[in-house]
Amino acid sequence: MPAGLRMFSLAHLAILCTVPALAALLALAHRNQLPGHKSIRYILAILTAAASLSMYVYFAATGATMFPNHIPLELCDASLWLIVISLLTLNRAIFDIAYYWAIAGATQSLFTPNLVNPTPFLSVQFFVDHGLIVCATLYLIWSGQLRPRPGSVTRSLISANIYALLVGTFDFLFKTDYMFLLHKPPTPSLLDYLGPWPWYILTGEFVALALFLLLYLPFRQQVPIKSPSSNDGQTKKLPAVSQ
Repeated sequence: MPAGLRMFSLAHLAILCTVPALAALLALAHRNQLPGHKSIRYILAILTAAASLSMYVYFAATGATMFPNHIPLELCDASLWLIVISLLTLNRAIFDIAYYWAIAGATQSLFTPNLVNPTPFLSVQFFVDHGLIVCATLYLIWSGQLRPRPGSVTRSLISANIYALLVGTFDFLFKTDYMFLLHKPPTPSLLDYLGPWPWYILTGEFVALALFLLLYLPFRQQVPIKSPSSNDGQTKKLPAVSQ
């Protein structure tokens, strides 16, 4: 954690509360604007992408070696760009994956930030980056524009494993530790309770499945949702299907 910011201190709790509050305000603003208006989505997509890119601009400006330790291979990096695409296109297939990765991954990062002696800029960038991932995801759901579909838990979990396999291969070849596949983070995290390496990876599979199922629970019942391809405010119903 950055100097002066303790885990679950008033400042940290304020950050955690700001993220869903902002998402709720944006969702309310969306519902009050003209049907088919895209400005909120596009602005949020630009801000989210800019928050991520700012870190790499900072590394380049300070002369940091980018490869192999400073490239966007973390799961949160992947979920950020999936959310950006979801904001720009309202693609349901992409959101089926992005929803779980963003909420389960970025939220955990906000609660237990992996920050070891960061600069003031990197501290702010971390919370803005991860906060916008969660905020954008909640905004798309609460505004009624997207929701995870039946079968999305399975698709998202399989996609996460494929991505982890690719990242793990990179870690092995270049001695990095993206996604903490070779070592636990030096700061407190959920992985501390899942056993030693490599068992915490296997245990994490069951934890991820449980989290994904919990995240899908609010969407099991049949509810109306606006079709992203229509601008007339009509809604259609999605059937409740057991996961």
